[in-house]
Amino acid sequence: MTLPSLMLLLFAVFSAAAGQVMLKHGMRAAALAAERDGGSLATRAVTSPWVVLGLVVFAVSAVAWLSTLARVPLSVAYPFNALGYLLIVLASSTLLHERTSLWTWVGSLLVVTGLLTVFAGQSG
Repeated sequence: MTLPSLMLLLFAVFSAAAGQVMLKHGMRAAALAAERDGGSLATRAVTSPWVVLGLVVFAVSAVAWLSTLARVPLSVAYPFNALGYLLIVLASSTLLHERTSLWTWVGSLLVVTGLLTVFAGQSG
């Protein structure tokens, strides 16, 4: 895999994770506002800047992913999504202040270990 392909792949994974965190943040705020003030959750969601931004970032990540698939074998690219799991656990814990268990961390690290194993097999 070339360095530009790797960078594109990492951009796709990181931006997908960022989009998911933005969507979660926006939906949590929309749900609280709908519960507090009434009204439709759907209306609150589509007017939430975080939800809209999350959708835009997620769309950009989808375009980056499609571009990645044109350059990198799926058997190599897809395991990189495992990195997204770790990024989301980190972000949900630190940015969204969600509780994570030791087992969540252990499982996430095992998944990333699998990613590194796949990547090492491609490099060697």
